[in-house]
Amino acid sequence: MRHGTVEYRREGHAGIITLNRPHVMNAFTYEMGEDVAAALDETDADGQVRAVIVTGAGKAFCAGADLTTGAETFNAVARAQEGGGFDERDPQWRDRGGRLNLRIFDSVKPVIAAINGAAVGIGATMILPMDARIAARGVKMAYPFTKRGIAWDGCASWFLPRIVGIETALDWGLSGRTFLSEEAHKKGLIGELAEPGDVMDAALAKAKSFSAAAPVSVAMNRRMAWRMLGAAHPMEAHRQETRAILRRGMSADAREGVMSFLEKREADFPGRVPEDLPPGWPYDRDPGY
Repeated sequence: MRHGTVEYRREGHAGIITLNRPHVMNAFTYEMGEDVAAALDETDADGQVRAVIVTGAGKAFCAGADLTTGAETFNAVARAQEGGGFDERDPQWRDRGGRLNLRIFDSVKPVIAAINGAAVGIGATMILPMDARIAARGVKMAYPFTKRGIAWDGCASWFLPRIVGIETALDWGLSGRTFLSEEAHKKGLIGELAEPGDVMDAALAKAKSFSAAAPVSVAMNRRMAWRMLGAAHPMEAHRQETRAILRRGMSADAREGVMSFLEKREADFPGRVPEDLPPGWPYDRDPGY
């Protein structure tokens, strides 16, 4: 990647993005956010990639924002005034963690967090728009924004209550306390715990399970599930699903899915993402019913 803060490789049908600043516990910088987004552009465009894994180099997943600039780390106003002014509505000041998480949210491939070590601040919000979260036992996690005198980042105020419920989100988010991956698993933030040396193997197994299904169907179901978290009525899901199943029912994937089942063999789905996604997907227009 352009800034060299992440490494990217492909292993089978899994694209693996590794946060690669181990000397500072993979502390997040603006450049790292840009590199992760660029890696996701690559995984989106590669028809051979069916799932994405994000992990950290060394002992940590991501220990939060890089604080080496000291007391003014989060002071965008001071940086703006150096350039002649500040307008909080100017898109240039949008939260960089939020930009990254919206990019993860918009991935056309499922994204798996392989949390190999400490996940704090943006390291703990970055995992929220991912589709599966696997953590090593005993990993320290925290949303310490109130303890730093700042506010949520990474769209966490939208994602976290939807994943763990409002009470747990407020417990973690208002206190800023540190908790372990075992608690995160009990509360539903972490879907699977693994021994410290087995996290990547567990993530690859999860990626393989996603990769065994029809890639186009996986991409469409992923997007519908996330979008429907904000739907006002099940009719919105009915509209999306109707259009999706009509398109899928006409596909070679649907024929292969049925025949492989009847013939008792492994399916070999011909559809690829993104090139075989239906025209206009995701559907944003009301079809009229």
